[in-house]
Amino acid sequence: MPNFKTLRNQLNHSLTALAYGLGVALRSTVHAAAQAWEWLEAQHPLLSSRVQSGMQWLHQRTKHLALACGVTLLAGAGGAYALANLGPDIAEQAVVTVTVPVEIAHLEDQARLLDGLDINLTRSDNTRAGESPEALLRRLGLVDVEAARFLRSNKLARQALLRGGRSVIAEANQQNNLTRLSIRWLQNDNDEVFQRFVLQRTAQGLMAEQDALPMSTSIRMSSGTVAHSLYDASDEAKLPDTVTSQLTEIFSSQIDFHRTLRKGAKFAVVYEVLEAEGEPLRAGRVLSAEFENDNKTFNAVWFETPGKKGAYYALDGKSLRRSFLAAPLRYTRITSSFGLRKHPILHTLRRHEGVDYAAPTGTPVATVGDGVVESAGWQNGYGNVVVVRHNASYTTVYGHLSRIQVKRGQSVSQGQLIGNVGSTGWSTGPHLHFEYRINGRYTDPSRVNQQTASVNLNATERARLKVEAERARIQLAAASMMRDDLAQ
Repeated sequence: MPNFKTLRNQLNHSLTALAYGLGVALRSTVHAAAQAWEWLEAQHPLLSSRVQSGMQWLHQRTKHLALACGVTLLAGAGGAYALANLGPDIAEQAVVTVTVPVEIAHLEDQARLLDGLDINLTRSDNTRAGESPEALLRRLGLVDVEAARFLRSNKLARQALLRGGRSVIAEANQQNNLTRLSIRWLQNDNDEVFQRFVLQRTAQGLMAEQDALPMSTSIRMSSGTVAHSLYDASDEAKLPDTVTSQLTEIFSSQIDFHRTLRKGAKFAVVYEVLEAEGEPLRAGRVLSAEFENDNKTFNAVWFETPGKKGAYYALDGKSLRRSFLAAPLRYTRITSSFGLRKHPILHTLRRHEGVDYAAPTGTPVATVGDGVVESAGWQNGYGNVVVVRHNASYTTVYGHLSRIQVKRGQSVSQGQLIGNVGSTGWSTGPHLHFEYRINGRYTDPSRVNQQTASVNLNATERARLKVEAERARIQLAAASMMRDDLAQ
């Protein structure tokens, strides 16, 4: 807000300009009057003689009248200046704080009611492997000797605290004593029920119980753009690793994630999340997905009919099930391709009859197609190896395994676990050696035709698939919109 000095200066400037303007206007008026007089004298000589003397006086004193008006206005400006100068400058005045007490009706009664309330505080965290009950309670902000002693001595409690990463929720009263503690976990990764341990403080003391409860299912969606690798992009999109693995498996027959994944590739996915009392425990099945890579768009939707094995279909209704997966590992990198190479141990130029996939020891290895285990055991340079016969012509080989999980003569289905990556036999590090043999001849796995397995649907099933595909299209569009909004 402007102070008095500023207002005074503005007033002075305005009055000065007004005085000058009035002087100019007065002179213009006198000049106009003289012109009117000349006209009057020419048209009415008798009338003009009567006012001639007055007009001469006015004409002779024009400058004096203008000067008098200007002096009068300037005097007014000076008065305004003096008036404004008498007022104090607000910028120099002291600041005064005025405090007004506010009264709240029945405040003491409200305070007594709050004191009488029993407020429970809830805290959550995860268990840590090898952590003592005292340390867990301290991380939860609790110091409860009795509860720590119970957790240490109770058999159910010891089993619940055996593994790290399990969800813990603790409730405490205003005295910071534990009133309830629950721990939830999955016994096996693929379980449809979760285990729940509950420690409760009752009138009879601390009581513990454990039960198995069904999980609820919720739907989530996510999307991302590949800048360096698919796993980096999925981590940035907060996508569970199991969902990323499903993505690579779904589109493995259309996208070679080892060789042809381009920077800038985009994905969108809708998947299930299995929850225990509202707390997510694990990701479930991918329901629909879309991948844009190298100016091509691929999509998929899960469809299952009663009494039949579910499968993924493109949104136009074509089956995505293939006779063979693109690779026996869900995601890794190729360290040695099919063809001539310098042998890493013999140091001679020799023909490499398969493909080597680098992966940590223990990484699951799956059969690329349905078949029967032809052999499973040790074979010289292959180390632990599994050979699967798929039909009269096709055989696949999986070498250097750290562990074999099938037996000779066992039937296996596409994607089934048959062993784990290792470094047995002639190997310089953990990896999987994978071969295709067609009619006994070694064949480059990258050139094996990804044959489409026949999946027959009747008219009713095709109509249901069309409805599911339309729903998937809408959900994937929403997931893609989330990605595009973040990019802007």
